[in-house]
Amino acid sequence: MRTPDLRMPLLALGAWIGGLAANLVAVPLVGVAGALGLVTVVLLRGWGLPIWRTAGALLLVIAAVACSGLVRQHQTGHNPVSDLASQRAAVTVVATVGSDPRVLSGRFGDQVMVRLDVHRVTGRGSTFELTTPVLLIGDLAWGEVPLGATVRASGRLSPSDGSDVAGMLGANGKPETLAPPDLWWRGADALRQSLRDSVASRPADQRALVPALVDGDDTNLDAALADDFRDTGLTHLLAVSGTNLTLVVGFLLVVARWSRVRGRWLYVVGGCGIAGFVLLARTEPSVLRAAVMGTVGLFAMGVNGRERGFRALGVAVVTLLLVQPALATSIGFALSVLATTGILVLAPGWRDDLSRWLPRWLAEAVAVPAAAQLACTPLVAAISGQVSIVAVAANLVVAPAVGPATVLGLVGGLLGLVWDPAGRLAGAAAGWCVAWIVEVAHRGASLPSAAIEWGTGAVSLAVLTVLCAAAALVAPHLLRRRTTGLGCALLMVVAVVVRPPTPGWPPDGWVLAMCDIGQGDALVLNAGPGTGIVVDAGPDPALVDRCLSRLDVERVPLVVLTHFHADHVDGLAGVLDGRSVGAIETTRLQDPPEGVDVVTEAARSAGVPISTAAFGGTRTIGDVTFQVLWPPADSPSVGPGDGSTANEASVVLLVEIRGMRLLLTGDVEPEGQAALAGMLPGLHVDVLKLPHHGSRYQDLDFLESLQAGLVLVSVGADNDYGHPSAEALEPLAATGATILRTDLDGDVVVARRGDSVVAVTSAGP
Repeated sequence: MRTPDLRMPLLALGAWIGGLAANLVAVPLVGVAGALGLVTVVLLRGWGLPIWRTAGALLLVIAAVACSGLVRQHQTGHNPVSDLASQRAAVTVVATVGSDPRVLSGRFGDQVMVRLDVHRVTGRGSTFELTTPVLLIGDLAWGEVPLGATVRASGRLSPSDGSDVAGMLGANGKPETLAPPDLWWRGADALRQSLRDSVASRPADQRALVPALVDGDDTNLDAALADDFRDTGLTHLLAVSGTNLTLVVGFLLVVARWSRVRGRWLYVVGGCGIAGFVLLARTEPSVLRAAVMGTVGLFAMGVNGRERGFRALGVAVVTLLLVQPALATSIGFALSVLATTGILVLAPGWRDDLSRWLPRWLAEAVAVPAAAQLACTPLVAAISGQVSIVAVAANLVVAPAVGPATVLGLVGGLLGLVWDPAGRLAGAAAGWCVAWIVEVAHRGASLPSAAIEWGTGAVSLAVLTVLCAAAALVAPHLLRRRTTGLGCALLMVVAVVVRPPTPGWPPDGWVLAMCDIGQGDALVLNAGPGTGIVVDAGPDPALVDRCLSRLDVERVPLVVLTHFHADHVDGLAGVLDGRSVGAIETTRLQDPPEGVDVVTEAARSAGVPISTAAFGGTRTIGDVTFQVLWPPADSPSVGPGDGSTANEASVVLLVEIRGMRLLLTGDVEPEGQAALAGMLPGLHVDVLKLPHHGSRYQDLDFLESLQAGLVLVSVGADNDYGHPSAEALEPLAATGATILRTDLDGDVVVARRGDSVVAVTSAGP
């Protein structure tokens, strides 16, 4: 067996170490790099390679990437713009728009974020000429400025959290366009618009997904569909990846060969295709990374592809990190490299083994997604806390449609520039292909074990990595025989279709579950075996659906939506999906309108009646007795339309279940809390759901008077609101209460143990 050439992979590893050392500014990493260099020298001696030359090159690459990173950080962090940002100066800049606009939703309305390459800045009485990146946040008018346009903007600079931009510019007023984009940017925009026009008459999912497949334009993608793609391991189809470039440029090369283009001219066609793809998908770091990885894939498709592709991958990693050392800390970059490595290292052998009893085309269709998925699994689990079981099968099933959908979408955009009907015809064909991909995503995500929860701790990830390595070693022995290969396929089907038991979850005697659904609320009251009352549904249908499935809740006699903010109602479809739901009750205040529409549409589709929670009413459902304490019967039912008064109108429930008393408060504000204190003097509870995700604005006298032994905070990790506030938590903790929060503890389940109230969390004890 031929000894593999490890030099370029080792140099790529060295480049990554140098990038980490530069971006994390951690001196120990430099020591680790040196130690790895010495280990490399010892290893290379056994391979009989020129030790010192390779070792010297390794250390040189580490130093070069580290120096490149430090120089870039110095250039970005020590220039006139960053100096003015540190002074929070009011400035006027002349700059080129360097990215497509991104809409940011906040408490005070929507804004637009866009990246600018500043050429001139005027502030504090001085003007400077330079080139440095800045992030601009302005009103919605900035969403209309095309990429590549030269603009003038005024506003106040502030320091940036990241090292890749010199500052943040809060823009005042509308943009002033000084010059339109260059010809190539206008051409790329025209093609992107033509692509959207070619599928304009298709259903919404197809309209959104065809542009996403061709150039990564996922602007109109529905959040629920994105969740389905994530659960089935198809997320890579929604972003610009090496696969997109390989399909697009590969199609151009086929057309060139049909047109009798030969020899070096094919390289010209390929180069022009790569450049055109980058312009079409935008020259952002993720696109450039995808272009390079796609080029590596094209190398691997040629003669002696495995060896050439492996060398090309090493060169690509070194080059990218020299040009952009910040990629060393990019999750997307790491996933791209791992997926490409898996395809280059594992897929050829698996394909050859499967080819012994399967057609070669089918063997390759199975081997490529399986190898990429296995290589990425530990990192994906570290990010999401999940391992997708259905991913390989889903990628295999959609594989025949991805290529045609991508190519037909591109053809539709190109033809639409010349003759609109021809473009729409090709767009319709692309939409038919995409319809199959959407159906697979929907069906796969609804399977009982589409994804399984996996810890993100060091031990859990180490175990998963060992399991993946073992699978890579054992796979060839299993796949080369028909019996064991079919046995593996059958085992995968069983694992996906049959939900595995979750020992100890939910714990016996549980009464209340607080689901970890991010920044929002989703609570479940245990009303009996397989039955739960749901109070709020969170912002994400997939997350609340998954939480209810883990609790084995199949029947929901009542859903209470405390108010109509998105973080409490947008996940309602996940509660209704596949369950028997009796009724939905909401607050009196029908505001904001978009939240009301979400609830109305979801309820109408599921055939579930909606009514208003009756103030003062007490009812018993199964083991649960509850009373509606707020809002009063004479409170407003019509709001200003912006949701600004919705929190105060939250439904507040006093619940008694198995001898325990719970107060569920929605997002009720201090004024409402004070009114409750006057209405219910001397009220004591065992469990308090802290209002408004632990906001600093609380009536602490009332909350402390409840004497709750357990305080629950439903809150998203790293949220933009500063929730939960220490000003709210510390006084309650001082009373002796135990405080549990979903951002740190995951799902929280409250149970009865004899005369004691206990809590169990999915994140551990």
